[in-house]
Amino acid sequence: MARFIPTAQRAFVSAASKTLTNSIQSRIASASSLLQFNPYATSQTHKSPFTANIIRILSNEIEYQHDYAPPHQPATSFNSFTVRDRPGEKWMTMRGKYGEYEEIKIEVTMFDGCVFVPKPGEDSTGENVVLHISLLVDISKGQGYPDMEFLCSAWPDHLEIQKVYLLNRDKTIINPYMGRDLRRKRIGSFRGHLVITWKKGE
Repeated sequence: MARFIPTAQRAFVSAASKTLTNSIQSRIASASSLLQFNPYATSQTHKSPFTANIIRILSNEIEYQHDYAPPHQPATSFNSFTVRDRPGEKWMTMRGKYGEYEEIKIEVTMFDGCVFVPKPGEDSTGENVVLHISLLVDISKGQGYPDMEFLCSAWPDHLEIQKVYLLNRDKTIINPYMGRDLRRKRIGSFRGHLVITWKKGE
């Protein structure tokens, strides 16, 4: 990246990239090999009329989408945040403003991890995949106030704040956060703003 990134951000982006590479690369490679066209197999294997018809329909649809369908346009906003996509990279930036002076910047990775959990219900079998993303949240209140930086892990139903930093205007760390434990909180939105609440019993 061309600009300076704080120490926590570099570690965060590097860890997310390594996780993506190690945990998903083999699956992508396997899927890609299944989708690759093999001329030898088509010439040697006799296809049933049903299979040949399905292949013809899919080929026509792919050709139509390639020639006539408009390209996908990435989102440029989400609630009160503007969204800056980074084509070819594994993260994006969201920016928002609260009040007159408070500015919020959120840098979000692609899905960089997952866990497998049992399906709900006593008679259910199998597992559900729960996806994870990483976030780096910077909050600035303007001149005279230190910036706050949150290194977070996000799951579908909760947000885990792993580290909190107080930063000078030049992004150097003043000291670590010594306040309330923020490791596991619920997330939501209210009137277009991100809301973080403590879970009951914490």
